[in-house]
Amino acid sequence: MIRHLLFGRIDNSPLIIFRVFFGILCALECYGAIVTGWVRRTLVEPEFTFNFIGFEWLQPLPGVGMYVYFAIMGTLGVGIALGYRYRFCAIAFTLLWTGAYLMQKTSYNNHYYLLVLISGCMAVFPANRYFSLDVKRNPNIRTISMPGWIKWSIVLQLFIVYTYAAIAKMYGDWVDFGIIKILMQGKAGYPIIGSVLQLPWIHKIIGVFGILFDLLIIPALLWKPTRKPAFIASIFFHLFNSIVFQIGIFPYLSLAFTVFFFDTKTINDLFFKKKPHYSNAPEPSPAYNRPLLLVLGIYFLVQIALPLRHHLIPDDVLWTEEGHRLSWRMMLRSRAGRIQFQIVHQDTQKKEYIDASKYLTAKQRRRLGSYPDFIWQFAQKLKAIYAEKGIAVSVYAIGSKVSVNGKPYRPFIDPTVDLAAVPWSHLHHNAFILPSPEADTTEN
Repeated sequence: MIRHLLFGRIDNSPLIIFRVFFGILCALECYGAIVTGWVRRTLVEPEFTFNFIGFEWLQPLPGVGMYVYFAIMGTLGVGIALGYRYRFCAIAFTLLWTGAYLMQKTSYNNHYYLLVLISGCMAVFPANRYFSLDVKRNPNIRTISMPGWIKWSIVLQLFIVYTYAAIAKMYGDWVDFGIIKILMQGKAGYPIIGSVLQLPWIHKIIGVFGILFDLLIIPALLWKPTRKPAFIASIFFHLFNSIVFQIGIFPYLSLAFTVFFFDTKTINDLFFKKKPHYSNAPEPSPAYNRPLLLVLGIYFLVQIALPLRHHLIPDDVLWTEEGHRLSWRMMLRSRAGRIQFQIVHQDTQKKEYIDASKYLTAKQRRRLGSYPDFIWQFAQKLKAIYAEKGIAVSVYAIGSKVSVNGKPYRPFIDPTVDLAAVPWSHLHHNAFILPSPEADTTEN
């Protein structure tokens, strides 16, 4: 059964039309990042970016370099949509997008990470075997079928994303709708809907629907009797997110994924009326089946394990942020922080306070006081700046306090720890982060 599901041949229309949607959305994301000023604000104007720790060697290109970088990615997206030199375009886009993703996290968004994963998958999938310029150039590659593992890889990836998103919402500040109220307060100025979004009963609908949608949408799309209602719910859910939260292409990418759930004859009737329909057929297991199963097994094991890693780290992830990223913890919290950096010259013990505005943009400063990795990285940056002057310094976070989900500000970073002298741990608790208020209460 599993062998037939994964290695049997099925109609490839969903993959082909998804390639078109995917390429268009990639192009819009990259060209839009230039037009809206995202590239300028995030990668050009900052004196330095907060990279993912360990990827400090990935730095924005100088001058107009990042505009060219994103323009190239947008053009690669067009190539993907057209199926022109598809493999090159898909691989190049994956590498460049991953580089841009790891280059900064001030504007972190879960859909950037999803785009890394999906573009990597698309670089492997034979998505150019029909309705593509590559087929016009080389008709011998034309085919109307694909192995079933391609569809089920997408379905399983989406199931992981949505299921973890639903589970993450099952905590106090979501189920009492407090965090939803906070998130909606910033939308009060929206025309027409702004005042409606402030109503308590709307918060309850958003809270309940958010959990149920994430938990049930994939099973509902897979089951034929609930497929159309689930699709209608998806349109409403994702358009609501697009309008209210303005999160780029993510809602439309999510809608594009639904082509993998509908009957392939339906997809052909909608998009490829002249394409012959391929009737699903069994096929002897190919020679690569065992290596493929091993690769898929490792990939999905990592996807399942990564969102769970915060359970191995002491304290609450909502407080420490350790294990938050790459875990599909979407729209779960609001953070605000206060901090002052103190420099101590190691030879003279001279003390001075740092004006962060000399080094960081306004958006970077808003992130700085709230997130421990930003605080640690800025301490490392200050250490490097002074080292260039031949001065060895210690760096301390003075008066660091954080408010999570509108709660009172509480001490966040240990002011006695020299942040310039301690390493960062990805998989273990960083001891300079003070215990959460809840942990203090428990211990007392």
